[in-house]
Amino acid sequence: LRQVRYLNNIVEQDHRFIKKRVRSMLGFKSYKTATSIVSGVEAMHMIKKGQIDLQNQSV
Repeated sequence: LRQVRYLNNIVEQDHRFIKKRVRSMLGFKSYKTATSIVSGVEAMHMIKKGQIDLQNQSV
């Protein structure tokens, strides 16, 4: 029985969703585009995991 080494690392587990998105896009042409897309993916992942409380914030 062989374990996948990278799935044991908590940081790698958290970034695997970002890696999945970036691989499908075949890279980015500019740094500005990369930072905006990666920060959006990270924000959506944090909302999904319940790390951000959106109920007590005003618009």
